[in-house]
Amino acid sequence: MSTALKEEEMESTIKRAILPNPVILQSEGLYEYILDTAAYPREAEPLKELRKATASHPIAFFGTSPDAGQLMAMLMKLVHAKKTIEVGVFTGYSLLLTALTIPDDGHITAIDINRETFEIGFPIMQKAGVAHKINFIESQALPVLDNLLEDKENEGSFDFAFVDADKENYLSYHERLMKLVKVGGIIIYDNTLWGGAVASPESSVPEPKRRGRNSLIEFNKVVSADQRVDISLATIGDGMMICSRLC
Repeated sequence: MSTALKEEEMESTIKRAILPNPVILQSEGLYEYILDTAAYPREAEPLKELRKATASHPIAFFGTSPDAGQLMAMLMKLVHAKKTIEVGVFTGYSLLLTALTIPDDGHITAIDINRETFEIGFPIMQKAGVAHKINFIESQALPVLDNLLEDKENEGSFDFAFVDADKENYLSYHERLMKLVKVGGIIIYDNTLWGGAVASPESSVPEPKRRGRNSLIEFNKVVSADQRVDISLATIGDGMMICSRLC
């Protein structure tokens, strides 16, 4: 097989790895058009490298999609994010994206229960020269967030937060992050449309996805009524609830 064909086959594998199932847009062709036209041409080389490193992982689709990452980076720039929190890291696409976006003296508190998957991406972060911005904590997230809140100086000190972790705890994360993120700061919750399952009858949703579906329906309902934030439930990736803290 020629080098060109091998590269084409690899790129096809990488694309399949990040396509949601089902695609929220209900058109893989349209989604690939968005990626090819707007996301991939502006994607930093370290992020491309991390996508390739993740593509063969059995749950590669857990990674943040490039189009979602592009929106995240823009929002971080708009609020001049410097100090951030990430709950749920996987191989670190969104973590690397954040590290590339914030200033050189910025700081990320990154929390995940699995160091093994984080270490897939960490060498790429080191190579990109941004590893010094990252404090990775291998732990359940709630104890770490509670520990941060024990120090009053941490309240309102974070500019940005990204959550892509266990959906059952999204509301618990929200209450803590509302104290940690500053007024005017942004919190993004990923997978809030759950492959479209939030709009489907529970009986039609596969059993393994029902608990997440029910948790996200409740989360979306509560946050949509939360007057402490401006919100947008964006149909990008697998759905992103974007919150801007008002008070």
